[in-house]
Amino acid sequence: MGDSKSTINPSDFNGSVDGEPVGIYFLKNANGLEMSVTNFGARVVELFAPDRDGNFADVVLGHSTLEDYVNFKGERFLGATIGRFGNRIANGEFFLNGKAYKLAKNDGSNSLHGGVKGFDMRVWKVEKAEANSIDFSLFSPDGEEGFPGNLSVKMRYSLTDENEFVVEHRAECDADTVINLTHHSFFNLHGEGCGSVNDHILRINADKFTPIDERMIPTGKLEDVSGTPFDFRVPTEIGKRLGEDDEQLKFGNGYDHNWVLGNPGEVKLAAVVEEPKSGRVLSVYTSEPGMQFYGGNFFDGKVVGKGGRPYGRRESFALETQHFPDSPNRPEFPSSVLKKGDSYYHVCKYVFGSVRAS
Repeated sequence: MGDSKSTINPSDFNGSVDGEPVGIYFLKNANGLEMSVTNFGARVVELFAPDRDGNFADVVLGHSTLEDYVNFKGERFLGATIGRFGNRIANGEFFLNGKAYKLAKNDGSNSLHGGVKGFDMRVWKVEKAEANSIDFSLFSPDGEEGFPGNLSVKMRYSLTDENEFVVEHRAECDADTVINLTHHSFFNLHGEGCGSVNDHILRINADKFTPIDERMIPTGKLEDVSGTPFDFRVPTEIGKRLGEDDEQLKFGNGYDHNWVLGNPGEVKLAAVVEEPKSGRVLSVYTSEPGMQFYGGNFFDGKVVGKGGRPYGRRESFALETQHFPDSPNRPEFPSSVLKKGDSYYHVCKYVFGSVRAS
C-alpha cells in the first residue's frame, strides 16, 4: 500500500465465509482521505479523516481481522451494511398484502437489523474495485430471515474529491416486499478508541422525532422536539442533556431514536457533528425520510478495537439514514414497501470537513 495510513494486514482478511471468498479493499481520494472495506458484510473497517491541521485519524470503530467480525463479541454491526430491514420490527412480524410474515426475534420480542443472519453477516460479491470506489452485489432469496421475494441488491461506496463518503443502495425484487437498507459505521471524531463522544457538538435538521415505548418500538406519534432533550436544531453537546429525567432517554438508555427529516427521495442535510478539539466536522446528507442517532449506549469496554483500545460506553455514535423503525406495521409512516418490478434507491453522504479553533 506504499504510503497508506492503514494499519490492516491484508492477509488477516483473506479467507472465506460460508464458502465465499473474503478480502479487504483500499480506497483513497485526491486529498488523502482513505478507507478500507471488507466484503464480509460490506463493512467499512477504517476511515481516515483530517483535522484542522491536516492530521489524519481513523474515525470509525472496527476490528483488525476477519475472524473478529465473524466471531464477534458484543457489538455485531461495526461498519456494516444493514438489511433487509434496518432497525426494529415489533414482535418479529408484519403483514403485507393481507399475509403475515414471521421474522427471527433477535432483540427481545423484536426483529432487529435483518434478523439472525442479516446482510451484515453475508459475503457480498465485489463487482468492481477502483482507486476511489467499490461496487458490491448481493442476492437475498425468497424467505431469507422470513422476508418475501427474491431481492437483488447493488451498492457502491465511493470517496469523492469533495471529501464525501457516498453510500448508494439499489434493489429490485420479484415480489412485493419491505426493505430498509442502511449503513452502520460507528464514529468517533477524536479517533477510534479515543474516549467519549459526549463533547461532540451535534445538529440534527429535524423538528420532530418518533418516540418509543419500553421495547424501543415507535409509538406511532411524531413528537415535536421543542422543549425536549431531542431538540438538536441548535448545535448542542451530545452529552449536555443525557442526565435529564426524561422517559424517552430512559427507554433508549440514552439516545437511540429516529428523527423525522422530510420527504423520501429528496436529498437533504440531516445532521452536522463537530469535534471542537480537532476541528473535525462530519455532515450527513440523505434521500431517506428518517435518521437514527445512536449514542453508543450499550458498549461496555468488552469490545477491543483495531488499535488495541477497548470501546466504552458513549465513545462512539451512529447516524443511520433510514425509513422509520417498525414501518411495515405503521401505515401512518412513510412506506417501506418495495413493489414487484419497482426500484429501490437510497443515497447517504458522509462529508468530512474541519473548522478553525474559536
